[in-house]
Amino acid sequence: MIELALKAALSYLLGGIMGGLVLGHFRGVDIRALGSGNAGSTNALRTQGASFALAVMVIDVGKGWLATRIVPALALPFAPFSGELHLWVPCACGAAAMLGHVYPVWYGFRGGKAVATFLGAVIGLAPRLLLPVLCSWLGVAVLTGYVGLASMAAAVALPASIAWSGLAGERPLFAFGLFAAVLIVVTHRTNIRRMSAGSEPRARRLWLFGLNRGDV
Repeated sequence: MIELALKAALSYLLGGIMGGLVLGHFRGVDIRALGSGNAGSTNALRTQGASFALAVMVIDVGKGWLATRIVPALALPFAPFSGELHLWVPCACGAAAMLGHVYPVWYGFRGGKAVATFLGAVIGLAPRLLLPVLCSWLGVAVLTGYVGLASMAAAVALPASIAWSGLAGERPLFAFGLFAAVLIVVTHRTNIRRMSAGSEPRARRLWLFGLNRGDV
């Protein structure tokens, strides 16, 4: 239990290192004061450009991978591996990193929506499941133009894929999938309200049916 708690706490702190805010500091901007007010890569793209957004994505994906692959393997002399509970550590660390991204202690608990960190955690935990997650995102984005809806679909695709592939018996992985899906839906609640009101912007370059329209 001590191992799980300490490594989850470390992963939470790691998740709180916001790529958009760290890089924005060097530009003298806080992207939470621009665009949608979100600290993630989508708002970074809309307000700072593609190269900045790519760098943000690398950082935010990377910390999800680090939390699930490197942190669980750390040998802490004051917290030795805890037997069967050790199997839960990678998934707990992935969940903690996502929480750190959404509620970063370093930045007044105002963070992003954890999609990129979620992808990094999936790569670290079960890279074979990355394909259905990405395909779900791309399919919904192309059909609807809504990036937020695509992100929610990608998150829900993870526990669905775990169940479909017969991996639901791997309880830590399935629990992580359910947690990630719920968290990402919750972080996109403003997108859901805007979609319901018809005011959510569409990604025209992704949207199959928006090629000849003026939506952005």
